[in-house]
Amino acid sequence: MVAPPDNDVLWARALHVEHNGSPALSGVSLGVREGEILAVGGPRGSGKTTLLRCLSGQLLPREGEVWFNSTPVHTMGPLTRERLRRDRFGWIDPVPTLIPELNAWENTALPLMLRGWTRRAAKTAAREWLERLDIGGCARKRPHALLQSERQRVAVARALAPSPTVLFADEPTAPLHRADRAHVLRTLTSAARSHGITVVLATHDPDTAALADRTVSLLDGRRVNTVHLPPLAEAEGRTACSLSV
Repeated sequence: MVAPPDNDVLWARALHVEHNGSPALSGVSLGVREGEILAVGGPRGSGKTTLLRCLSGQLLPREGEVWFNSTPVHTMGPLTRERLRRDRFGWIDPVPTLIPELNAWENTALPLMLRGWTRRAAKTAAREWLERLDIGGCARKRPHALLQSERQRVAVARALAPSPTVLFADEPTAPLHRADRAHVLRTLTSAARSHGITVVLATHDPDTAALADRTVSLLDGRRVNTVHLPPLAEAEGRTACSLSV
């Protein structure tokens, strides 16, 4: 094994992953610099989520290497990878997964308390993030009493509150309307800049990808040089794209 460059917080080489016998990633390699916002673009089914899961240690590739801060993730045991995700990584799903028994601020504060914060300090930080995302008034509501867009903002606040070293965001604004989407993305990117958080952002939306420092494009599990995506309004009805390799 060869260690990655010193300025890459994440580094992957020749990743191969299969789902039910079909290739999901085929030889994908990339590096992510510290403090960078990297967009992983491409149409649905191109391998974006699989790549994020490999980089975050949720999924071990069949072949290939993943490194975090010069430490090989692909050789870690399950418990070590779980601690890495808890202590150093954040994750935002396209559909919010909140604990139904906890209210909004408790859901947001949960990763802080798992890291040893006191309940008072975690509550203060959680409420601050909910305010930044314009849902401070929902702090005491449980998920069933929230709109879908509000639940997604809670999930974003929960991921940002611990100031993770790397935040993985898989289509983080998928359930949001355009105005909500713009505000959440501005909050996410400004928080990343101000807190020095590295962000790996999976998206099929070119407007979202435009907020990143750099874009890596996937198609059918392989890296390509360009992927021309249709406008968002047309994306649901079209799957064709043009590419150059």
